[in-house]
Amino acid sequence: MPIVTVQQSPRTVELKRQLVERITDAFVDAYQIPAETVQVWIQEVPADSWGAAGKLTADL
Repeated sequence: MPIVTVQQSPRTVELKRQLVERITDAFVDAYQIPAETVQVWIQEVPADSWGAAGKLTADL
């Protein structure tokens, strides 16, 4: 059973639905497995808890 973890800034529920569907479809297609075996975990990280290039994302 594949488990996919996505770390991202917060998004709407509708965008997360689309993402989960597309990731699941990709695994079903690539591995020829049932969709029921694919799990997608979304971890949302606020901009003040994420950094890039030495700066908080909230400051960019």
